[in-house]
Amino acid sequence: MKINALVAQDATQPLSTYQISLRPLQKQDVKIEILYCGVCHSDLHMARNEWGVSRYPLVPGHEIVGRVVETGAQASRFTVGDIVGVGVMVDSCRECHFCQQQEEQYCEAGFTATYNGIDKYTGESTWGGYAQNVIVDEDFVVSVPQHLPLAGVAPMLCAGVTVWSPLRHYNVKAGDRVGVVGLGGLGHMAVKLASALGAEVTLFTTSPEKGADARRLGATQVVVSRDDAQMAACRASLDLIIDCVAAPHDLDPYLAALKTNGRLVLVGIPDSPHLSPDITPMVFRRLSISGSSIGSIKETQEMLDFCGEKNITADIELIGGEAIETAYARMLKGDVRYRFVIDMQATRW
Repeated sequence: MKINALVAQDATQPLSTYQISLRPLQKQDVKIEILYCGVCHSDLHMARNEWGVSRYPLVPGHEIVGRVVETGAQASRFTVGDIVGVGVMVDSCRECHFCQQQEEQYCEAGFTATYNGIDKYTGESTWGGYAQNVIVDEDFVVSVPQHLPLAGVAPMLCAGVTVWSPLRHYNVKAGDRVGVVGLGGLGHMAVKLASALGAEVTLFTTSPEKGADARRLGATQVVVSRDDAQMAACRASLDLIIDCVAAPHDLDPYLAALKTNGRLVLVGIPDSPHLSPDITPMVFRRLSISGSSIGSIKETQEMLDFCGEKNITADIELIGGEAIETAYARMLKGDVRYRFVIDMQATRW
């Protein structure tokens, strides 16, 4: 079956509409009519082959919300008409230690990415969500609370669960003091989710003008990270910091903001390494630096259920697919609050 999609033919050409073929529906698959797809910064990296791993033609998109339109013969978790989501993964080995404990994002064989992965049935590249439809194994599909604004749910399938996973892994609870570095697609979701869990949230930003918006999203304190006095005032005050910045920067000021036993969790991936941190305070105050990669299917469903209860969605700007290159250009300038989402029904194919 051929469908319309926004396709990158190589690293230098803009995305354009082409027809692609979906794989045949397998017995455990669901076919989804895509309603909305978030635009993640990694989509731009992959479209331009900035990580050197892109295979063309390539259809980006791993923040997918849609409606089930067909199910395989043995698919039982969803029925036609269900509103569902698909995130960064569409398969994994199912057998390794991490898959067995429902942490597929750390699959020892490597999970199958929603796009630019290798489809085990066809041996060809997987296609992402900048398209009319997608076919996915039901075990990698999640239920979406239908009362939420669906366009705002889409970025939660990547940006949302990427910050939810460390919040849950480190058991953030009411009364904890959590820092968030950077108020972008990930950072704004970290502020919303941490505050909804009852934490007192401090946002670190280089942009003082973001202060009012940070407080609107749930931050109780805003610290301009370039202001030495403000940074000194929050020394040894936080239990956990989630660093969402995907550019190399000095980690020492954030380590200084942690209480003894505090944790700095990196979820942004810079294009060159961070400066090596000062080990001395880490040793004497038992601090730790760790990383966290997206989230499991289980965590994604838990996050969506929680957001359904708390009426949380991402702050978005809705676009048609024909505006994707303009959106990419604005993303590079930081000109979006806080995620672009493609409206597939409004896209002019």
